[in-house]
Amino acid sequence: MSNPRIISGTARGVRLQPVPGDITRPVTDRVKEAVYNIISSDIVGANFLDLFGGTGSIGIEALSRGAAAVTFIDLHSQAISTIKANLKTTRLDTKARVVQSDAFRYLAGSTPTPAYDYIYIAPPQYKQMWLQALRIVDEKPTWLVDDGWVIVQIHPIEYAEPNLTNLVEIDRRKYGSTLVLIYTLKEAVLIN
Repeated sequence: MSNPRIISGTARGVRLQPVPGDITRPVTDRVKEAVYNIISSDIVGANFLDLFGGTGSIGIEALSRGAAAVTFIDLHSQAISTIKANLKTTRLDTKARVVQSDAFRYLAGSTPTPAYDYIYIAPPQYKQMWLQALRIVDEKPTWLVDDGWVIVQIHPIEYAEPNLTNLVEIDRRKYGSTLVLIYTLKEAVLIN
């Protein structure tokens, strides 16, 4: 797989450097473009959390398309260095916050201010980490603005029913070997 690139916006066409080794699972351009077609212009001015940052491709795409701020979380120092380098290359580092942390420890912390419009969960495959992260957000709904979304990217065979209290699935799309699930707060669905 070639280096990920930024598809649209101010950094369009910029190729990002990959994280050395095999600790990350890069998102394909097809999946990334599909996700941002769903989000559309709502990304402009948004506060975005890229929970398992990897190369930073998802969050940098958000910044390139007009997000106000993106927080990148990754446990691995190689990923953190790669995210910082890619932010510098795209000249989007002033709107980014890069945190080296265990994603679950980060989510267990205090509620962010402001809350996130989007939380993107694309962890290492086949470890059910997406379920753990989604359940933590479900238990702490104040991490999302009222109409915010949690977007999950997994391999279809990883899917299991999450049994949520505060979040509800509103969309599901399959792109080859990638399943994208979108959740929002139940109150947001009831109001609309």
